[in-house]
Amino acid sequence: MPRTLVTGIAATAVATVLLTGSGAVSATATATVPREPHATDVHRVRIQDDFDSLGPEVRGMKLDSGRTAHYIDEGPRDGKPVLYLGGTGTSARVAHMTDFLRSTRESLGLRLISVERNGFGDTEFDKSLGKADFAKDALQVLDRIGVRKVSVVAISGGGPYAAELASLAPDRVQSLHLAAALPPYGAKRPYCSMSDEELGKSLEKQIADPRVWWAFPDDSPTKRIPGFADTAFEDGARTYNQRGQKSDPAPQVHEQKLYCQRPGPDLSKLTAPVTIYSGKKDTTVPPSTIDTWKEHLPGDPAVRSYADSGHDVQYRHWDQILVDLAGHTDRTVICYRGHSSMPPARIADPLVEKGRATLGSCAWQKSDGDGPVD
Repeated sequence: MPRTLVTGIAATAVATVLLTGSGAVSATATATVPREPHATDVHRVRIQDDFDSLGPEVRGMKLDSGRTAHYIDEGPRDGKPVLYLGGTGTSARVAHMTDFLRSTRESLGLRLISVERNGFGDTEFDKSLGKADFAKDALQVLDRIGVRKVSVVAISGGGPYAAELASLAPDRVQSLHLAAALPPYGAKRPYCSMSDEELGKSLEKQIADPRVWWAFPDDSPTKRIPGFADTAFEDGARTYNQRGQKSDPAPQVHEQKLYCQRPGPDLSKLTAPVTIYSGKKDTTVPPSTIDTWKEHLPGDPAVRSYADSGHDVQYRHWDQILVDLAGHTDRTVICYRGHSSMPPARIADPLVEKGRATLGSCAWQKSDGDGPVD
């Protein structure tokens, strides 16, 4: 740099101090002027040839019973099929709430299928139907779309339906994954002693306002996922209002009463591997239910228990569940040195124990999530 230019900049700095009493040098003397907001240069623009996804499409299928099943079928036709059984009070489209890891799911080659339950979303309510009816309907949907064996993942209130399906058609289940899943065994819930009218009254305000139904605690990991809360609220509104049912509690009451039925289905003929996922802070489906499941499952199911989760373990560790669904149960998803990977557990687990890696995608370490709604 020419000496005359250096001298000029120094003089400008001195003048600034004398005139303002500040040591700050004029921006024009130390930095370039920020660029004005602008669109991408025309020569760098790429106009897409295909539409971006707005989430799964709900389809209707007329069954042999005369009923219409509503379902989604997302992913490659030759991908590994997964039957997603959402929690209570959810629609066929609830699997969209896991699309924050959609790229990982697609990379693993998974085909995600979900069948809507009685009275929710687009599906008409029939109070005469039970869990076995749903299992038969789901199996018929799988038959029609060309799926024989399927890995099943059950979330929360999807647990009793997963058990019913595994009992009815154990040979169709390739693997079973129970994530914060309610068991249809053991002690009944306190509400089981309530009348339908009393239970409906107690649920009215929750199902009328999806923000209440889908409320997670302030420390929930789901708060880090951009758009998660709004996606949950949308599914709540769809579940209870899609057909103009105006938040009628009858389907919800019916489903919750089905959870009270004992004894639960016989799983003794199930030979598929089972993995149980539990959050140590879960008060809805507490860790004690792990033993309840174990008492009724054959063999020795694998257990993944997490101290960082409550009744949201199915979202916080969805990355690990996806890897397990793909058949890689010997691997652990970790964030190591700023990159996400799935090394063998014998390598990953010691890194986590020593604090050199964290469980799950690196996205969990850097995402700010949703802001508050005023």
